[in-house]
Amino acid sequence: MDSAPPYPALRLPEGSWWDWDVLGWDPGAFRLAAGYDLTYHHGLELVFGDPVFVSCPAAFHDPVFRTPTAEEVATVVRRLGERPTVLAALEADADGTEPVSCLIAAGRLEIVHGHTPR
Repeated sequence: MDSAPPYPALRLPEGSWWDWDVLGWDPGAFRLAAGYDLTYHHGLELVFGDPVFVSCPAAFHDPVFRTPTAEEVATVVRRLGERPTVLAALEADADGTEPVSCLIAAGRLEIVHGHTPR
């Protein structure tokens, strides 16, 4: 493993970000929508530009973003052949018996904060 600094835990703007869904996914962007109830609108989008690795369920609740572990970074680097620019890690409730671990690697990240219709 190289001596590059670790990826920091993703920090979200203040808000009620309990409910999360994959809003869209294509080669150019992986988009997550968040809010307190996604039935009609959402107040936050995480737009991962140029996604290269995604491991997360299509819908989840109450995520806790954290610094990726050294093992997670090594796994992604091994699969990609290089360190991604962005690597987000989180634990979330996906309606199972225990939290699910998620990883998202991409070329860039944009956090869009504001009321957005579904």
